[in-house]
Amino acid sequence: MSAPTYKTKGIVLRTVKYGDTSIIVTIYTAVFGTQAYLVNGVRTTTKKGSGKANLFQPGAILDLVVYHHELKHLNRIKEFKWSIVYQQIFSEVHKNAVALFIVELLTKCVRQPETNEDLFYFIEDCLAYLDTCHDTIAANIPLFVALHLPYHFGFRMTDNYSPARCYLDLQEGMFTEDPPHHPAFLADKQAAITAQLLNVMQLAELASFQLHHHFRRQLLHAYETYYSLHVADFGKLNTLQVLSEVLD
Repeated sequence: MSAPTYKTKGIVLRTVKYGDTSIIVTIYTAVFGTQAYLVNGVRTTTKKGSGKANLFQPGAILDLVVYHHELKHLNRIKEFKWSIVYQQIFSEVHKNAVALFIVELLTKCVRQPETNEDLFYFIEDCLAYLDTCHDTIAANIPLFVALHLPYHFGFRMTDNYSPARCYLDLQEGMFTEDPPHHPAFLADKQAAITAQLLNVMQLAELASFQLHHHFRRQLLHAYETYYSLHVADFGKLNTLQVLSEVLD
C-alpha cells in the first residue's frame, strides 16, 4: 500500500547528489516541518529539456505534492514546481549570500520534523521580500532574521532597552543596567541598534538603518554568539564569512 499524498509548500534547505541522476533533498515544509525526499531523474538532460535539479537550490520555494509516511525517514515527491520564481536571489551574489545565511540559520535551529506554519511563512516572507528589495534592506535582512527567528523557538531577546538599561546580556537575552560579569554582551551603539531592530515589524522599515558593513558584521558575530549560547551544538555559521565579504 502506497503512502498518501499531500499538498504543501516547501523551502529547500540542502541537496545531495544520489546515484547518477537523482538527489536527496532536505526541505522545510509548511505541513510536516523538515523532511528528506528522494527525487529521481532530475539531473538528466533529455531531448524534451534540461534536468530539473535547478529547482532544488537552497532557498528555493516550491509547491509540492509529496508522499508522506510517518515511519519513513526518506519519502518521495510526486509533483514539484516553483511557488515563487525568483528574479534575483539565484543570480545576484549579495542576495544569494543572504538567502544561504537564512537557510543555514533555519537548518541549525530546526532539529525535529515538527510542524510550525508560522515559522515557515516567516521565512517565506523574508526570502520573497529579499528577492525584490533594494540593497540597503537586503544587507539588513540577516540582522532582522537573526533577531526575530528565536521568537519561533522560545528564546527571543527581551525588548526592555532604555537609557538606563543599555547593556545587552547575550546569556540572559535582556538589557541590564550594569555590564554583566562575562564577555558575552553588547553596549553603546551595538545595544541601541539591536533594540531598534527588535522593534522592526515590517521588512520595509529596514531601509532606515544605514549601517557600516564593519558594524553590521560585528552585530552578526554577536548574534551568532547568542545562538551558540541558546541552541545546543549550534557551532559556527559557515555562511557568515561569505556574507561578511560580499555585503557592503
